Amino acid sequence: MDNPFPGMNPYLEHPQLWHQVHNRLIVAIADDLTPQVAPRYRVAIEERVYQSIDDSLSVGLVGIADVALTRRSAGDIEPSSQIAPASKKTPIPVQVPVPQEVVERFLEVRSTQTGEVVCVIEILSPKNKRNKDGRAAYISKRQKILGSSTSLVEIDLLREGEPMPILGAADSLYRILISRASHRPIADLYAFELQDPIPAIPIPLLVHDPEPVVNLQRILNDVYRRARFDLAIDYTQPPKPALRPEDEAWVREILQQADLENPV
Repeated sequence: MDNPFPGMNPYLEHPQLWHQVHNRLIVAIADDLTPQVAPRYRVAIEERVYQSIDDSLSVGLVGIADVALTRRSAGDIEPSSQIAPASKKTPIPVQVPVPQEVVERFLEVRSTQTGEVVCVIEILSPKNKRNKDGRAAYISKRQKILGSSTSLVEIDLLREGEPMPILGAADSLYRILISRASHRPIADLYAFELQDPIPAIPIPLLVHDPEPVVNLQRILNDVYRRARFDLAIDYTQPPKPALRPEDEAWVREILQQADLENPV
């Protein structure tokens, strides 16, 4: 089955599915880009590893649940001789915030002559946009790239979470930033909505070298079809994260046209 949406499929953002989408997109972009830039450049899949606390766990007091504090007057306090002995309590199952190792993949376009990294291609993950550890790790790397002679392509296909800082950015669901090292601080921003096809984007190389174009929409559709993501998605349920109210009717119409009824 083909991707039923003309652009980004909002169901691919499901927390239990996105890591598969992310990894497959990274490989597919590398495969698409390599024949366009070889032999002058090569495309490498790299990893960023850091420790993170699960967003779903509280960082409050460990092992204390439903504690209530009340004020008592002096007359309410019993003499020490009348204090009842401690009674045996049944322990309550709780969770503690245990750090987990997070591995995020990204692409580097390298010169085959010098080994220089000329461009980094990032596809944002939910932890980059929400989790404090993941966001801090990514922004730290982002700042280093923006302060270097390396170009940056930042692909944000996630509706939820705080967007990356960009001065003068348009208010849109999805954004792709093309920051050429030779043009900073000026950069190109592709801002688009759920109803729009994902734009094809140029990949910056060294100055005076022609920029290859990556057709992200075609790549996403190929990944969707080859991975059979239609078998992992329940289109009878609303997508997670939830849609904006103004997008619900449009998504329902698309799914009805594809014979995938969805009570959004």
